[in-house]
Amino acid sequence: MASGDFCVKIATQPVMSAAEEVSRQFQVPGRLVAIEMIGTGNVNDTYRVIQRTTFSEEQFILQRINQAVFKDPAAVMMNIKAVTDHAHRRIDAEADQADRIWQLPRVIPTLDDQAHFCDEDGDYWRALSLIASTKTYDKVTNPQIAFEAGVVLGNFQRLISDFPIDELQDTLPGFHITPGYLADYDSVLADNPEAKKRLDVSTEAMRLANFVEKRRDFAPLLEDALSRGELKLRPIHGDPKITNIMIDTFTGKGTSIIDLDTVKPGLVHYDFGDSARSSCNPAGEETKNLSQVFLDTDLFEALVSGYLREAKNFLTEADRNYLYDSVRLITFELGLRFFADYLAGDVYFKTTYPDQNLNRARVQFALCESIEARESLMRSTLEKVQ
Repeated sequence: MASGDFCVKIATQPVMSAAEEVSRQFQVPGRLVAIEMIGTGNVNDTYRVIQRTTFSEEQFILQRINQAVFKDPAAVMMNIKAVTDHAHRRIDAEADQADRIWQLPRVIPTLDDQAHFCDEDGDYWRALSLIASTKTYDKVTNPQIAFEAGVVLGNFQRLISDFPIDELQDTLPGFHITPGYLADYDSVLADNPEAKKRLDVSTEAMRLANFVEKRRDFAPLLEDALSRGELKLRPIHGDPKITNIMIDTFTGKGTSIIDLDTVKPGLVHYDFGDSARSSCNPAGEETKNLSQVFLDTDLFEALVSGYLREAKNFLTEADRNYLYDSVRLITFELGLRFFADYLAGDVYFKTTYPDQNLNRARVQFALCESIEARESLMRSTLEKVQ
């Protein structure tokens, strides 16, 4: 699921019946016992499937890929299969030296050995192994969890750092390209009369618009560094927010990262920035109390320590120089996306109350201000952690 996406699907009986039928199209032993819809907030329709044999129980994740978001589901699955197969080989080779058991979802093949199943309606389905005995967090208040989130992201990036990016397809063109989102924002204001009205009648919206204008020149920072050759494209996760980090319930250690739809070529900075943005704001994305929103530097130091423990050997000096900027930029970017969607009439992000996307934008921009105020501390942390 892409950062900040809040699309929720309600399971109807026909959809559930379709899922039951599709669940039989994958190579999982046993007979169907139960199927339940899970994962509110996911882009895709997601189910837990339970099957039993005479001596065991098998559980796996079944998903119908949202083609409104992912225009080429087959390419998404090619990316996931290629990257997870590569990562699993490295995990197995390094298992004896690891301080934990690393996991990644495995793509379960269909009965005819394909990575996905396409039903008669043209819907694409996939089956993934279940990462069992784990939990996730919506917010982080404990530095140890922030540390583990950093370790998991750094390890995932390390495992796939040598995967050839020319073997990955860009399944989400423009994703995390901040200048593109700024252009979209400008288009909304220029082409949507209702957007201009929403801006004119709200002093808070005007305040946020001024916030954007003051940071307009900052938007292309990472893309400019890429164009100059200071940074390079690598395989990235694309959506490593804290809710996608799996923590082992027995050991308390991070063990896996999930939701791999957004795996694609990109800058590792997008991953690091989004991880820090989501892990180091104890108030979370939905608070209405802006006084609670801030970048917790203790959580940030813990996250950086975990991340660099795993990532330091493949990051260049230039990579490290832009890590602070990535946190500020991704936070600004998400706030910009929320704000543009509010002005457009809430056409992308799902809302449950009026002006929710405006409030989400307020939260991200407040967090961005906090990040800016803590720049020297954050840069010092990034320099001292080895």
